[in-house]
Amino acid sequence: MDLDPDFRKIRDVPEGLRLSARIQDPLLVIDRVSSRITLRLCAKLMSGGQSRIVEAPSLGHNWVLDRSIIRPLPVDISEVIEPVVCGLDVDGLTLPQVLRVQRASMGIISIEIRDPVFQTANEGAKQSGEIAEIPNLKATLYSYQKEGVSWMRKTLLHTSGVILADEMGLGKTIQVISLFLLDPPRNDFPALIVCPTTLIANWHRELGKFAPSLSILIHRGSDRTGVYRGLMRAQVVIATYDTVVNDIAIFSAFQWSFVVCDEAQAIKNPSSKRRQALAAIPRARSIPVTGTPVENSLTDLWSLCDFAIPGLLGTQVEFESAYSDQISDAQAVSRITNPIVLKRRVADVAGDLPSRIDVDMPLELSPHLAQQYEKIRTETIAKYPTAGALVATGQLALFCAHPLLQSEDFESPDWEERVSLIGGCSDDLVTPKIEQAVSLVREAFSLGRKVLVFSNYNACGPILREAIDYPAQFYWDAINGSTPQRDRQAIVDEFSNYEGPGALVLNPKAAGAGLNITAATVVIHFTQCWNPALEMQASARAHRRGQTEPVTIYRLFYENTVEEVMVARSQWKRALSDNSVPISSRDGEDFAHALSFSPIGKL
Repeated sequence: MDLDPDFRKIRDVPEGLRLSARIQDPLLVIDRVSSRITLRLCAKLMSGGQSRIVEAPSLGHNWVLDRSIIRPLPVDISEVIEPVVCGLDVDGLTLPQVLRVQRASMGIISIEIRDPVFQTANEGAKQSGEIAEIPNLKATLYSYQKEGVSWMRKTLLHTSGVILADEMGLGKTIQVISLFLLDPPRNDFPALIVCPTTLIANWHRELGKFAPSLSILIHRGSDRTGVYRGLMRAQVVIATYDTVVNDIAIFSAFQWSFVVCDEAQAIKNPSSKRRQALAAIPRARSIPVTGTPVENSLTDLWSLCDFAIPGLLGTQVEFESAYSDQISDAQAVSRITNPIVLKRRVADVAGDLPSRIDVDMPLELSPHLAQQYEKIRTETIAKYPTAGALVATGQLALFCAHPLLQSEDFESPDWEERVSLIGGCSDDLVTPKIEQAVSLVREAFSLGRKVLVFSNYNACGPILREAIDYPAQFYWDAINGSTPQRDRQAIVDEFSNYEGPGALVLNPKAAGAGLNITAATVVIHFTQCWNPALEMQASARAHRRGQTEPVTIYRLFYENTVEEVMVARSQWKRALSDNSVPISSRDGEDFAHALSFSPIGKL
């Protein structure tokens, strides 16, 4: 049908059609058609008490064809909506453009944004399907991880930013690594991973294990460069938040292919130096990674979303004036942010998961702690040259638990029961291991989960409890050698029946057998056991018959220390199909190996 787009210029009306003189109310309709978001000019018609939406042939038409009637829109409608839709591809809008159109149309024209436009990231991931193949990935992904990678890749093409907020234990790190392999960064266009100091070792290990084809540069300490080209020597650069703040001049001197912020709650405060520094870094794609996108207020979410997609929710002032921390406002904001926040729970993907997820988390001692560790190692070996292996490994394991712990007599068979905390300022209580344990516990609490923390030394529990500083109510108790046998089941029952998050700190020797604690779905081995069987029994408190959810088991250990050998022993024992192989068969080899490790060489 060849009719003039201007209603006033239509002269010859085709047979079977007629003109109406009544001007209709114009409306912009934004909808999702297949995978594309479209914008159309429409008229909202009323007949018999029912409303109908009729689409105009184009944005340049000021009329709609309603069956056999040509109905006029305001004659200047094209000029009116020009500022709203200027420069947009109306057949392929991005989510930020949808929100900009929504804001720009206020007071100008009515707008209807249909529900499919705000399809949640979880739904989008399912519809994205599994990525066919990830080149050079040395791992097999679960189906939900393949869907997550596929969704991130597709979404980043038209948003430039997403938030990966999968629940703890679902493999956020390997999904990011897979994304790198699908579009490998170049040395002159590298990817940047910003994380707490405690996670540098984990990122380095996971990249080396799963993506050995990617070159890696750790920028910190004496290895830092003073010029921006010094950062262009590898495909992936890893740095801490504080290092990025201190060296922001070189980090912001060129564009990065990706900027990934792990434990991204670290940039939830928009006024902080680290948030402002990270926002100043030029980047093609942004991925905040966190299991807790909202901790205290909706401003946390604004900060993460604005880093991922600058301007998505307007300015901070605009956002805070429009939304309070009421439930209704949170729901309204979620409708906007859910399309870019991939937040799957274990329960969502449980059918795809094993019943037990083991996560080994390597940590690095700080330079100061590494020097202390080395001093203990050399002094103890010198003091006990012949029969000192057990004493030396015991002292080093105690130091790894916390440097302020001491025992009265390491040569006593019950020396672990006689450990106490020596004096020190409150700042000395926070170590890389404490910091990581706190992060895991707080994330579990935010998800309403219950946690078991195993430590060989009773004094670790109070240190961890002091460091938690969680804003909401939670359960906390301990079972160790000093807990009367008659009271232990009562504590477990109270923990299990508590309606909310909670933690039990357990000594594996006292609570490693006989107790059924299936209310917990997160297990943290804060210290490692020289006897893997003891650790396996401890993990079995939660992962046993009667457990209805997957259990995630974390082992926190310092690289290049006695703990790394302990974890290797545990991995070796778990891998054996014949459990009758005696643990002692590797004692001599493992003792020697443990005492040869030094963290100094890593600094």
